[in-house]
Formats: sequence, C-alpha cells, structure tokens
Amino acid sequence: MKRAAAFIHCAIVGLAMALGACGTAPEKKTDSAETSQDAALTAKVKSALATDVGARAASNITVEASHGVVRLSGFVDTQEMAERAVVAAKKVAGIQTLKNDLRVKAS
Repeated sequence: MKRAAAFIHCAIVGLAMALGACGTAPEKKTDSAETSQDAALTAKVKSALATDVGARAASNITVEASHGVVRLSGFVDTQEMAERAVVAAKKVAGIQTLKNDLRVKAS
C-alpha cells in the first residue's frame, strides 16, 4: 500500500512539473538574418560617420543597431560634430529609429 501511494505521489509531482513547463514562454532565439541585417546597418552607419564627420571623430562614436533601431553614443568635441553625426546617420537607409546619446566633451 505504501509503495502504491509513493508511486502515485511521484506520478502527480511529475505531471505537475510537466504541466508547469508547458506554461513557460519558449526561449527567444536570435534570427541570424536579423543579426546580419543589424551588423550591416551598423557598418553602413559607421562608414557614413567616417565620411561625413571624419575618421578621428567617428572612432569615438559607438554605433549599435538592433531591429532597425540605431543608437549613437560616445563623446564628440563639439555640438556641431554631434549634429553632423546625426545627419550622416539619418541618411543611411534601413534605420527605423535613431537614438542620439552623443555627449559633447567638457572643454
């Protein structure tokens, strides 16, 4: 009798665990096509920055792209340079949203 009760208890616990796992959200997988699109977009923006702002200034700007959202961050020498960087990035096709987190260096 004790053995049957232990078996039933284990079966109920196992079933509860299995049903609990069914309710969890599946792990989000990164789509390799989207990842390569983000990498290509990042490269295009970096190239545009180097061309329009200059290689030295562009090297201080970090560009991150994810799902069409591009973020510029880092430090630039002047407000004009920050504005030129934003204008250059906006020219790149494929950007859905541009976030400007550039900061002007203190003099």
